[in-house]
Amino acid sequence: MIVIINHGLGNLKGILHKIEKGNIKAKISNDPNDIITADKLILPGVGSFRTAIENMRKLSLVDVLNNKVVIQKTPILGVCLGMQLFTKFSEEGNCEGLGWIDGITKKFIAKNRLKVPHMGWNKLEFIKKSSWFNGIDDIPYFYFVHSYFVTCHDKNDVLATTFYDHDFVSVINRENIFGVQFHTEKSHQQGIRLLHNFCNL
Repeated sequence: MIVIINHGLGNLKGILHKIEKGNIKAKISNDPNDIITADKLILPGVGSFRTAIENMRKLSLVDVLNNKVVIQKTPILGVCLGMQLFTKFSEEGNCEGLGWIDGITKKFIAKNRLKVPHMGWNKLEFIKKSSWFNGIDDIPYFYFVHSYFVTCHDKNDVLATTFYDHDFVSVINRENIFGVQFHTEKSHQQGIRLLHNFCNL
């Protein structure tokens, strides 16, 4: 069973619908017991980093997730804000994240007519090969909406980057931890394929 974690911020039903297109069993939940028994986890997110992490603490999810992800090594996919929550710290709200990825979440600085948030279709540049990308175009486009981006201190965690004024990390993987900065559920067939690939890893 795939559990999509409901911490109060995120396009949960959109992700659930796309997963179910692959005849994959999934559910939306913030029940710690569902998380404990899940085969894989998806952590989505839209909105404020601080609000999301505070909601997760109020729901008693942080300790459960630390045990499930860090100790038991259950695969987890972070989508957009969900990926940012994996980092140690965010400039949005100046608060600590889950700390699973050695990096921080930083704000885009508006310069050279740069519009923030970064919104719309943009392409990936693959840095490393991964079976997770099976069936994905060589130069794939995905749909982004974000004002903050992740920086990884360990370059081995970076699978792909995207350019918006500068290169930023758009796909990460460290052992059982996977993350994408774009919205898989809004990225048509490429997004669906990436979701299904994760569920079937």
